[in-house]
Amino acid sequence: MNIKYYKILLTVAVIISLPLSCNKNVDSKETLFALTPTNADTNAGTWKVVAVPSYLKYSTSVPTPADTSTAAYKTELTGIKNLQSVLTSGQRDAIAYWSDGGVLRWNQIFRELVARYNLPPAPLANGTYIFPDVNNPFADPQFPFANPPYAARAYSYVSAAIYDALKAAWYYKYQYNRPSPYVVDKKVKSLMPQVGIPSYPSEEAVMSGAAQTILLAMFPASSDEILAKAGEQRSAALLSGKASTSDITVGIALGKAVAADYITRAGADGMGNAIGTAPQWLALQDTAVKHGQIPWLSLDVPARPPMLPFFGNVKAWMMQPSDIVSARPGPPPSTSSAEMSSQVSEVKYYSSNLTRDREAIVLKWADGVGTYTPPGHWNDIAEEYIRDAKFSEVRAARAFALLNMSMHDAAVACWNTKYFYFNPRPTQLDPSIKTGTGIPNFPSYVSGHSTFSSAAATVLSYLFPAAQSDFENMANEASLSRLYGGIHYRIDIDAGSDLGKKVGGFTVSFAQTDGAN
Repeated sequence: MNIKYYKILLTVAVIISLPLSCNKNVDSKETLFALTPTNADTNAGTWKVVAVPSYLKYSTSVPTPADTSTAAYKTELTGIKNLQSVLTSGQRDAIAYWSDGGVLRWNQIFRELVARYNLPPAPLANGTYIFPDVNNPFADPQFPFANPPYAARAYSYVSAAIYDALKAAWYYKYQYNRPSPYVVDKKVKSLMPQVGIPSYPSEEAVMSGAAQTILLAMFPASSDEILAKAGEQRSAALLSGKASTSDITVGIALGKAVAADYITRAGADGMGNAIGTAPQWLALQDTAVKHGQIPWLSLDVPARPPMLPFFGNVKAWMMQPSDIVSARPGPPPSTSSAEMSSQVSEVKYYSSNLTRDREAIVLKWADGVGTYTPPGHWNDIAEEYIRDAKFSEVRAARAFALLNMSMHDAAVACWNTKYFYFNPRPTQLDPSIKTGTGIPNFPSYVSGHSTFSSAAATVLSYLFPAAQSDFENMANEASLSRLYGGIHYRIDIDAGSDLGKKVGGFTVSFAQTDGAN
């Protein structure tokens, strides 16, 4: 045996395993179970790509692996057995944690990151505001402000990148068909559920590489925690006997390579121009006035700049810019019309008659500051259905990717509509209206909750058709919560729901022909 080579491999293995004892501030308390997929989805490497050119592009990241009979691979097995002989309770806990499904765990982790960063900047002493700076993420205010559009975009990038990365992993897994260490050597203990798929490249490493790359770009101030969780996942794969060091090394490289293409896309998707400038904000207001309408105004004190007024121009996943314009609903009633007066009166009625049941609905769906936002709420809902369906990692990734791409597109379409019409909130037209939740700092028409929820319900109904009525009822309740809370008109809800269904339909059309059915 080459003693020097053995020492190098063992050192690498120990380094990979170190994060198992690190800080777990981003752990979730939600209940999951050990993942035992009902279907391995062996053909996932043939499923349609989302935002990468081809799985073949990554062949240099996944070289032909060493045969399991070689001395080098046997040295890897010896390293695993040595590590397993001294497992700590913390390491065993981490193995159990990641055994519940890496895709589900990463979804929990970035929902919690969104909630942590969903904090609007406070005003300066002179009554002005400054925006978080991606180039100085630890400054005050910290980057990012994970508001609903930002969150929808972040959820979609992480979910879609993991999905494409796992499909690429499946492609190479079944090209090389290298078994897990516990299969090759019966003295290697199997401490994770046996899913019966090849181990090269490791799906845990692929997920960790993709997730950490995207999350570091989206939430740079939490880099230590993100890196610790990524290291913890691949350590669990190694110490459990599911993957060897070379399985993991190649998996990391593949996950990062796929994520790099997503980072390139993100850099050119228009998000950098979503805030705009003060003259542009004034032009939106002036346009509404020229059309004879009362323009939306910030009701924060001091007045806050509008939230991402040009997010409606950000690149969508399943829709072209022309699709966004075509899907845009017609105008709301004129602010001086009897119809708008009637809309305001209805809001005033619910504001003045906030029953205990309606208040519970308002609070249930508030999803405001310090929460995982409306898109996160629907990820939370989806989690239980994905868990109970016992999807493989790649199919679970597909479900979250479809859901979150649809909600990103919903955010783009909704914000495009909001700032096109620049319609005032009910409390602006009637200050006597008391709200049951915070007043969002962007125009009223159409309702974001309604658009997000309808798009999500459309996609989830496709994925889990037996629960369609449940999803539709939840979407309806989420929409009505905004009327009950006094911050949206009925017209906002109806038009937003219709818009969300159209947006979700684009994602379902993609899913119907992606090869996964």
